[in-house]
Amino acid sequence: MIVSIKDSVKLFGVSVMTCCAVTVCSLFLNYYLDLKEIAGLIDNPRSQAMYDAQIMSSKVTCGVSGGCLAITTLVMLFFYIKHYINSHSREIGILKALGYSDFRIAKGFSVFGLSVFVGCLLGYLLSFTLIPGFYAAQNDKGYYPDVPIHIHWGLFVLLVIVPTAVFALIAVSHSMIKLHQPCVNLLKGIAKTKGKNRDGKDKKTFVAEMRSSVLRSRKTLVFFIVFSAFCFSSMMQMSASMKDLASEMSGFMIFIIGVVLAFTTLYIAVTTVVRSNQKNIAMMRVFGYDSADCKRAVLDGYRPAAYIGFVLGTVYQYGLLKIMIEIVFAGVEGVPDYEFDFPVCFITLAVFIAVYEGVMFAYGRSMKRIPLKQIMSE
Repeated sequence: MIVSIKDSVKLFGVSVMTCCAVTVCSLFLNYYLDLKEIAGLIDNPRSQAMYDAQIMSSKVTCGVSGGCLAITTLVMLFFYIKHYINSHSREIGILKALGYSDFRIAKGFSVFGLSVFVGCLLGYLLSFTLIPGFYAAQNDKGYYPDVPIHIHWGLFVLLVIVPTAVFALIAVSHSMIKLHQPCVNLLKGIAKTKGKNRDGKDKKTFVAEMRSSVLRSRKTLVFFIVFSAFCFSSMMQMSASMKDLASEMSGFMIFIIGVVLAFTTLYIAVTTVVRSNQKNIAMMRVFGYDSADCKRAVLDGYRPAAYIGFVLGTVYQYGLLKIMIEIVFAGVEGVPDYEFDFPVCFITLAVFIAVYEGVMFAYGRSMKRIPLKQIMSE
């Protein structure tokens, strides 16, 4: 089968997503299970209120963070499968022409589950390097007896084995849906999107139409751009609030996860859109368009999505922390109030603008290094 283990290794974005999801879920679920074991030692209303709040906090954190990252991983897996089928359409078409069934071809995509397994395993192991510090920070609050650390092997099955099997099954099922088309279409490599050829347009109109065409042909990448900005905005601002609301360790952990997720998804999106438009960029350069024009046509269309993602991330982190303080930790003494931090928001926005525009500028400059002879000869 044309899908190999080497192809699975390329899905490093899936591994990063699952690693972050399992790290957070393993950390809080392990604490949740150990916390349940000291329920009988709570002997006063103040401790009981904090205990109940921590139980709820663990559930909310796992549900929100784990669920969000799981959905994003699923979207990323679908994107990779679609991209793989499009880029290997002729090979797949030949197999179908030789009598291979959709299922026989699709079952090879189960190898993509290896990227999920690697990410889940790394996340599970990483959580145990963070658990001692996390438990120490929670125990220092002194609301209830110290929570001992135990290893719950059921979490290994739940967070490593089950996701691997589920995502492998999803990969096969989704591949069968995508492969359910005439083998002639695959052999011809028919494009999924049809552009419109218009003559007599000036340079500005052409670049605008090119930008619109790129967006229509790569709609999934818009989601990745939004998610990248969302992670950067929400995690950076949230990490700044953790020093007062939780602990410095929690803030640092959120900061690292936010940076990793933001840059991974941004890299995947921008690299994919540039590579998939190499021929278009080469043609534009042949007709005298410079790298700035190529950047405007290929990359600038994603800018609104990036800033929408930043706004959504800002609203999300404020709403989540407000809910945690006013609902989950309601009635618990010593928990500070939380108000929107405008200085942190403006600083995060300034850093985001500098990073995002810097990355776009660097990729725009790299377009002039695309080898015209090699691209035009393909």
